[in-house]
Amino acid sequence: MATTVVLGGQWGDEGKGKLSDILCANAQLCCRAQGGNNAGHTIHANGVTYNVHILPSGLVNPTCINLIGSGCVVHVPSFFEELEALEKQGLNTKDRIFISDRAHVVFDLHQLVDGLEEIELGKGFIGTTRKGIGPTYSTKATRSGIRITDLFDKNQDFDLANLEGKLGRLAHGFKKRFGDLLKYDIEQELSKFKVYGEKLKPFVVDQIPLLRSAKDSKSIVLVEGANGVLLDIDHGTYPFCTSSNTGLGGILTGLTLGWSAVKEVIGVVKAYTTRVGSGIFPTEQLNEIGEKLQSIGREYGVTTGRSRRCGWLDLVMVKYSAEVNDYTAINLTKLDVLDDFEEIQIATGYSLHGKLLESFPANLDALANVEVTYKTMPGWQQATTGATTYDELPGNARKYIEHIEEYVGVKIRYIGTGPGRESMISR
Repeated sequence: MATTVVLGGQWGDEGKGKLSDILCANAQLCCRAQGGNNAGHTIHANGVTYNVHILPSGLVNPTCINLIGSGCVVHVPSFFEELEALEKQGLNTKDRIFISDRAHVVFDLHQLVDGLEEIELGKGFIGTTRKGIGPTYSTKATRSGIRITDLFDKNQDFDLANLEGKLGRLAHGFKKRFGDLLKYDIEQELSKFKVYGEKLKPFVVDQIPLLRSAKDSKSIVLVEGANGVLLDIDHGTYPFCTSSNTGLGGILTGLTLGWSAVKEVIGVVKAYTTRVGSGIFPTEQLNEIGEKLQSIGREYGVTTGRSRRCGWLDLVMVKYSAEVNDYTAINLTKLDVLDDFEEIQIATGYSLHGKLLESFPANLDALANVEVTYKTMPGWQQATTGATTYDELPGNARKYIEHIEEYVGVKIRYIGTGPGRESMISR
């Protein structure tokens, strides 16, 4: 079995969906390992734009089986809404999408709590999507969460009594914390699951035999990471991050593939940097440059519609990302957004109190006070969209790419020069 893992190398929104879609053309199995519907991937294929959140991008390939793995958290109503949207766009998803029975369930209760926790933080709010992801991982960690398998009894029939008891205990605990601020109707949520329980059954699998079968048949497997490594709960800009392991570690715990099955780890890196929500952003451009990047790059979130903060490419961050995830290759995306810039800056170092830092710092006070060293490179001021080979790119664009490779120490194998499948150069 040959497994390729596609991971976000920055703060998410790098354009992982397009590469995943391209690689899925040859994959028999596409998997999500972590996160929930807080992720957002846009795929442009055959003149149609597809937006997916919890669903793997492999559904666009009509021959690819798709799995939402054990490390994921699933809001069941949103799962069905996404499926319905794809089917309205002409995709046949029947018998091609499955959910691990060990994945945890995101309830409307978790989403309400997510909003209240953000309000509770005041000016220090995280800037979450309010999709209930953090509270669901929290209840998972405290062993009070509810898994997909807990929705059913030993005969695989929907178990309302079990759900009522477990969900009631969760609601009681949150009610003690938030009091009357929590406006939650458990009966309304239970009534939804009376419908969803039976409807969900055909999608639920034990992922162990499924992945064993893929190994035995030497299937080509694609694993699609969600978010980006700087949002990782352990390696990201904590606490301004998500609640799962978004790097390679989360892939190995969220899916039972085993490390020896992983042949490629591709880091997806935007040709500049963006961030959604709160948190420190050393290369952010709060000026006309940031506005220009946002406008040309159409930097608005797929999941929330929020505008993304924009800045220059940060190679300190990208090298750190590569060291965390051990990339075998990089996909540089949205190079075309830089086509009209006369000069381009790249962050090549952080200093604190006059001392050059060895890596991306964990301490947020330190990160907020770093002095960023930039290398200024000449722009190319001509279109990269339409180039089909590396040699067709403008000379200064190639110098930009080669400088990134030299600094990070990882080859840039794929170069995105537009939103469509055809706008991807492979080296």
